[in-house]
Amino acid sequence: MGDPSGIGPEIIVKAFSDSKLYARCRPLVLGDPEVLSRYLKGGNAPAIREISRPSDATGSPGTIDLIAVSRLDKDMTMPGHPTVEGGKAMVQYILRAVEMSKQGDIAAMVTCPISKALMNEAGYAYEGHTQLIAELTNTEDYIMMLAGDRLRVTLVTIHCALKDVPANLDEDKIYRTIAITSKALEEDFGLQSPRVAVVALNPHAGESGLFGSEEEAFVVPAVSRAKEDGFQVEGPFPADTLFHKAAGGQFDAVVAMYHDQGLIPLKLLHFADAVNITLGLPIIRTSVDHGTAYDIAGKDIADPSSLKAAIGLAVSMAKNRKK
Repeated sequence: MGDPSGIGPEIIVKAFSDSKLYARCRPLVLGDPEVLSRYLKGGNAPAIREISRPSDATGSPGTIDLIAVSRLDKDMTMPGHPTVEGGKAMVQYILRAVEMSKQGDIAAMVTCPISKALMNEAGYAYEGHTQLIAELTNTEDYIMMLAGDRLRVTLVTIHCALKDVPANLDEDKIYRTIAITSKALEEDFGLQSPRVAVVALNPHAGESGLFGSEEEAFVVPAVSRAKEDGFQVEGPFPADTLFHKAAGGQFDAVVAMYHDQGLIPLKLLHFADAVNITLGLPIIRTSVDHGTAYDIAGKDIADPSSLKAAIGLAVSMAKNRKK
């Protein structure tokens, strides 16, 4: 459910109000029944049905099957006003979902938005839930992908200052990102011989060293090594031309060097319906591509598009892995 004081509960109710969801999977919620019930408004709102284990989920339209992980007092979960108690519950939802995924009780987990600051206040010192999930699954090599219908992007570096990006790049990191991306496109997206493009760090791909040496030092060797290992990869390409080609279908995914380089074009095309995916995990985990939006929590204006897309992609990934 994500942070109980954010927009997670609202977008869950809106997504579960769409009967098309139940034609694809048997969805269930890990969260707080009292919090979720606040958003059950209108004649077509689904009803909450509490269950004790995933196998009890019926997948019946008009019903939200929910496992109550928390039962917080109302003053701890007011929309737009996060609390440490809500933060602790927020993390408990994640822990329970990971455990169920590892045991095979659920096919995939989808996370609603959390607050990284609140997570740390609650006693979990991680950059975000991605790092927590990686630790819980004993995963060392994992990367983040943001995906929409027209563009998929993975990142070599994620949350670091722009001035620190070059120092955080090396051949192994770039190669690993290419390899994990390529394997995920096959196993999770069902693509045969997926085509991956790599973005240069510098303008004009360094212009033969005139605008920077990182391409020759790190990027070119990583791409060459990936090619030698059989991956269908090309680059490095200048960023100002590559994303146009990728969005047009020339490539199945783009490996970007840093956060904004990859996510600005992705969000330009898929601001409402992008999905955040953690690649390299032994379990399937997708997430909405937005934050808790405390400023609009409880106002009935949150858009469930990203959550719907995240659920749909999780279902597709589960089917592809089963194949």
